[in-house]
Amino acid sequence: MREVRSNSNVVYQCRYHVVFCPKYRRRALSESIAARLKEIVGEVVTRYGQELVEQEVMPDHVHLLLGCDPQFGIHRLVKYLKGVSSHHLRREFPELKRRLPSLWTNSYFMATTGGVTLDVLKAYVENQKGK
Repeated sequence: MREVRSNSNVVYQCRYHVVFCPKYRRRALSESIAARLKEIVGEVVTRYGQELVEQEVMPDHVHLLLGCDPQFGIHRLVKYLKGVSSHHLRREFPELKRRLPSLWTNSYFMATTGGVTLDVLKAYVENQKGK
């Protein structure tokens, strides 16, 4: 899971924990909707050449662990995930259209993942000049 990836001019190792919710935090993600959402997420991540490490769908929110090229941008990947999934799910499950004006909230949570603490990185950067 900690492999280094690259594109034409960047070598990177970027992983993100992303959480987003249905509008009004409604418990709208039933088992059948959750199963289809997982398929859609996998398709979108693959289509854009990014990495899906893990995913879990709860009735009122979605957790994703993603690897994303920094030049592509995690913001763009989340935008595509929410947009494409909303379009397909609202078309395939009409009850979502009746319950919610739009499927997802505008906001989301995103945090980077990493193997070291901020203090370790800070000390590393501070000690670079001494080498």
